[in-house]
Amino acid sequence: MEAVAQALLPLSAPPTGPGWNHAEMSDLLGNRTRQPAAVLVGIREGAQPRLVLTVRTDHLQDHAGQVAFPGGRSEPEDGDALATALRESEEEIGLDRSLVMPLGYLDRFETISGFCITPVVAKIASHARLYPAPDEVAEVFEVPLAFLLDPANLRRYTMEFRGHQRPMVEFIHAGHRIWGATAAMLCNLLQRMERT
Repeated sequence: MEAVAQALLPLSAPPTGPGWNHAEMSDLLGNRTRQPAAVLVGIREGAQPRLVLTVRTDHLQDHAGQVAFPGGRSEPEDGDALATALRESEEEIGLDRSLVMPLGYLDRFETISGFCITPVVAKIASHARLYPAPDEVAEVFEVPLAFLLDPANLRRYTMEFRGHQRPMVEFIHAGHRIWGATAAMLCNLLQRMERT
């Protein structure tokens, strides 16, 4: 966990500006304004720390059925990315914010659906109770952090999208496919830890 914390942008200096993948997204989306969003990259404490992930319900407009971090669009009353990540985690998985200890940030990431996401990395108390909000989340599950930090478990492939060949990454764990923005943000963590 210490190695993760040392690889992050500090809480006192949240990331600003475009995402690290801005050039690629500009080829696909042009220069339209990206909507601000934040996710919680929550690591449950314990003898074997585990990353908390969700499966989005099939009826959602964006990224239906995909594995995702709890999080979403920033609201004006949130104030900052940390507030967004905590509010969304409370709404989506019932996470009590008093059981969350923020550690820092990953680099911002832009999505094909037009968001610029600020990933907030935090420790979650081992005894925190999590349950999915049925209108947004089909399932909450956890993956050992050690699995995700092992570069051997990161799979690379190419996907065609709107005539562009896009390099992609994914993890497969216990029947769950972790891909898209979620896998890309985890890859950013690996890069910041110099493990890729």
